[in-house]
Amino acid sequence: MNRRYIVVTPCKNEEKNLPNLVQSMTAQTIKPALWVIVDDGSTDRTGEIIAEAEEKYGWIKGLHLEKSEEYMGSHLAYVCNKGFEFAREYCDREGISYEYIALVDADNILEARYFEKLIEEFEKDEKLGIASGNSAFAGIEKILDDLKAKNPNMTVMDDEFWHIWDSNSTEKQNSREDLPMGSARVWRRECFDETDGYLPVPLPDSVSNAIAKLKGWKTRRFMDIRVIERSGLKKQGLWSGYKEKGESYFFLGQSLFLTVLKALKYSLRKPYYTGLAYFWGYIIPFVCGKERVNDDEIRHYYKHIRSRELKDYYKEKIKILLKKIIGRDV
Repeated sequence: MNRRYIVVTPCKNEEKNLPNLVQSMTAQTIKPALWVIVDDGSTDRTGEIIAEAEEKYGWIKGLHLEKSEEYMGSHLAYVCNKGFEFAREYCDREGISYEYIALVDADNILEARYFEKLIEEFEKDEKLGIASGNSAFAGIEKILDDLKAKNPNMTVMDDEFWHIWDSNSTEKQNSREDLPMGSARVWRRECFDETDGYLPVPLPDSVSNAIAKLKGWKTRRFMDIRVIERSGLKKQGLWSGYKEKGESYFFLGQSLFLTVLKALKYSLRKPYYTGLAYFWGYIIPFVCGKERVNDDEIRHYYKHIRSRELKDYYKEKIKILLKKIIGRDV
């Protein structure tokens, strides 16, 4: 039974968050065979933090890129793929075997049994191709400052920190169980290879999920396997983040009808303007007649299959709600 895995982490100017991730990765009950941290032209102490981790742990390697620009979408995929290429070539050269490939963002903090729990789920189901835990968003820096004011020796792996998981200090992601997170995700190696890895497109994690499903793999988000991550969709702010998200789904071929529904959904929760930002990002390229992804399989999934998945998902939600109300099967 091969429980070995490799991890890639893209990062840029993450001196405040990366030390927390190093603490949680080095505390894992099953350590990575290799962890490659890709520094995308950082101008703060990120490079120094990577060097310190490399010196202390032989299974941590830093990869430093000269090209530097803001990223989400295709440039993110470029940075990650540099890490995947380095990691796989290193493993081939050093004779390191592995069964799983993981991607973890620099602002994530993973519970100590994170990878052990996910690997156990992979072992239960040979068709499980991509899996993740679920995250709770939090103002990590302020929370740590407050906790360390009482206990200077506290780390992010102490129970004292993880008590925030069930507190009002965090906001858990509310997503479908068949949609693994973009960060802190794990591929079965066979699935990663069969789906051509991490494609250089906007929302590469969503595309990866879609292609895996189309090729018969299962994808899962396990709600009780915990990740805590920094609040906020993007460093540029929520408006820019949701606008870019709308643009990305236009590129992937999502229908206008589904876009309107999702924009309304975002508009029903604070901050309410995210729905408008999402719709604005989609409608501008739609009106301008911009080209979409040149892949019929991906466009078919986002235009037709994804709509059916959502319909079935909410249909099941309504059935469960009605069952609770009337107390019998519907």
